[in-house]
Amino acid sequence: MSDKADIALIGLAVMGQNLILNMNDHGFTVCAYNRTTDKVDSFLANEAKGTKVIGAKSLEGMVRTLKKPRIVMMLVKAGSAVDEFIDKLAPLLESGDIIIDGGNSEYQDTTRRVESCAKRGLLFVGSGVSGGEDGARHGPSLMPGGNPAAWPHIKPIFQSIAARANGEPCCDWVGEGGAGHFVKMVHNGIEYGDMQLICEAYHLMKSALGMKNDEMSKVFEEWNKGELDSFLIDITKDILKFKDSDGQFLVEKIRDSAGQKGTGKWTAIAALEYGIPVTLIGESVFSRCLSSLIDERAEASKVLPGPPSTKHTGDKKQFLEDIKQALYASKIISYAQGFMLMREAAKQYKWKLNYGGIALMWRGGCIIRSVFLGNIKTAFDKNPTLSNLLLDPFFRDAVSRCQASWRRVVATAATVGVPTPAFSTALAFYDGYRSKQLPANLLQAQRDYFGAHTYELLSSPGMFIHTNWTGHGGNVSASTYQA
Repeated sequence: MSDKADIALIGLAVMGQNLILNMNDHGFTVCAYNRTTDKVDSFLANEAKGTKVIGAKSLEGMVRTLKKPRIVMMLVKAGSAVDEFIDKLAPLLESGDIIIDGGNSEYQDTTRRVESCAKRGLLFVGSGVSGGEDGARHGPSLMPGGNPAAWPHIKPIFQSIAARANGEPCCDWVGEGGAGHFVKMVHNGIEYGDMQLICEAYHLMKSALGMKNDEMSKVFEEWNKGELDSFLIDITKDILKFKDSDGQFLVEKIRDSAGQKGTGKWTAIAALEYGIPVTLIGESVFSRCLSSLIDERAEASKVLPGPPSTKHTGDKKQFLEDIKQALYASKIISYAQGFMLMREAAKQYKWKLNYGGIALMWRGGCIIRSVFLGNIKTAFDKNPTLSNLLLDPFFRDAVSRCQASWRRVVATAATVGVPTPAFSTALAFYDGYRSKQLPANLLQAQRDYFGAHTYELLSSPGMFIHTNWTGHGGNVSASTYQA
């Protein structure tokens, strides 16, 4: 058994099993291990039957099967379980061996693990893995980062099993430290935004236009043939027309209380920490939180009044086109904000992120895969230092074309009482970003009035001044800082 396996994988839930089978399909010998060892027997006897996959009943036995440098990939629950496995593996490995965390770990945890493993002579990689069980089996999007010395050894495996877009693998080295998991976190945040935008479009069709499921499904099917072509639009078309065994539409039976695993929240927290207005993802997280207040909403619906009519009375065909354009423009804002956040994090951590390469990694295999990402890659290929997607001619012109429709949708939604937090915040961000002057001058005056926080004059930026606004205050100012 010695030096037989190319890589070992710990964790035989659905993602782990499918990644192993994917690796096997591409000619790699994989050693499978699970803390509950009967899962190993079951996997080898069923899903992996007839493959080259081998199993191990202990971590020691697993390590003995591996070629050098040994590569061990974990797909276990984020948090303490990752640290526990690292502590168990470290004494069994040698200098130069590689540990890969393929779970949804918090990027700062990954940064810490890269450093702690380096002190033990081990190369640690934190890799985002996106695409769900189907992606894992047939080609995921992979976003590896960490110790760069590991990349030449894992590159042949990762780029072989990854999805492909225009013939190129949807996987490349992201950067040092927690870069891979940070990029995956932003991917998941954008996923939250995309899903919320689609749900708001659905809500407007259903409530404001009174459309039935089959009709809405056909609209999404049509939208999927153009600039909105994406995995999430495609599955929405399928979900809306799916009927339960009793012939009723299944989606209408599902409780309207959304779950979340935390990566969208992490994105919003990172945005606050770095001072980047990632408003659409934040609203998408809060929308899930609001949906979870399902009993309170039921009570509130009995006593809180809304507008006299909840129906749109204008041209239906035109309003559907407006919703489509609003969805497209808001999607552009969401991605622009996500890339703003990655750019700021790259400055903080001195990562050299390839933004066009990241768009390519997301172009296939992952949940947010779409035609749209090809336009993002083109934008960054033309201008790698592009500060904001909205300043690229393609996206600037696209938002300009959509603007009138976008404004009509947000205004109409407010008039008929259909909540559109993502559409609305996207438009507010756009109007704020394009404004040469915002009312923060008054805000700074207020801060100085009550807290002596100082302000800058237009004529002398960089010079902080305090005014005794009332005539009976002091002249001592508070410390100046940037929140």
